[in-house]
Amino acid sequence: MDLLIFDLDGTLIDSKKDLANAVNATRVHMGLAPVDGEVAASWVGNGAPVLVRRAMGPDASEADVERALAWFLEYYFDHMMDNTVLYPGVRQGLDTLRDAGLRMAVLTNKPVRFSRALVSGLGVGSHFFQVYGGNSFDRKKPDPIGVETLRREAGGIAPESTLMIGDSSVDIRTARNAGIAACGVTWGLQPDSLKTDPPDVLVNRMEELTDFVLSRR
Repeated sequence: MDLLIFDLDGTLIDSKKDLANAVNATRVHMGLAPVDGEVAASWVGNGAPVLVRRAMGPDASEADVERALAWFLEYYFDHMMDNTVLYPGVRQGLDTLRDAGLRMAVLTNKPVRFSRALVSGLGVGSHFFQVYGGNSFDRKKPDPIGVETLRREAGGIAPESTLMIGDSSVDIRTARNAGIAACGVTWGLQPDSLKTDPPDVLVNRMEELTDFVLSRR
């Protein structure tokens, strides 16, 4: 393994509470009742427009969804660091992988401005040579465009030397579409989705991921 591509929410950062709070604040702003935090978290993974569409429900008009999305993005940007933290072991694991010479990047469906602010604010921005978000390209995960771009930017890393790490089926399908290996993490927002799209490797702790990657070098 020479290139590791990480998802963000549910993989590197525990952002469940801040995302759920932003979803419910948006629903209340739009005249809807709040939902359980676990329900709100289950809507995460396909980018902010899809998240807000799910939060607004099937009967919402496109105009209402657009207004809700604009409000959600503004609210979330102001509150995304209220409770969000790195998962246990992530900082130490990233340090170890960086020191071993691994190239690392983030590929998420969260807007890129938010993503870069989060990794920087949590003190791990320097570990990644690139951070791409859901609006960095004209297609989001599970489209392989992000993986293919990162492989090129890392110096033409081969598919067989690249690993995608994520907590949901979106990440596994991204890896499959890009022809690279996939590692699933069980501590994230959507671990049940890994049953329908099983990864090549499944880890329960960041230390297990670090050991796996270093053993393949």
